[in-house]
Amino acid sequence: MAGIWIRLVRKNRIQKDIIVDCGRDEWIRALHLGVEKLDTARPLLLEKHERDWAEFGQTRFLKEHFMEDVAFDRMEVEWIDPEAGKKTNEKYL
Repeated sequence: MAGIWIRLVRKNRIQKDIIVDCGRDEWIRALHLGVEKLDTARPLLLEKHERDWAEFGQTRFLKEHFMEDVAFDRMEVEWIDPEAGKKTNEKYL
């Protein structure tokens, strides 16, 4: 099942994480559900985050992207699709 993987990272270690099932274009709704389940604040969604998502399928939220004080250094959100398989670059074969 495809979805987003939300990780709360502090000192380069994952403190909490969750996977929320969704379609690739429904990531904002899934992010809101995920932060509710992780019992943390919602981040401010900036144009930078939307651009990173469209280009790379992942984005990061730092402490300054939250209105409330948070107990982690960053929140990482990444698209995962286990059924898509890994892409192999022919250059390295």
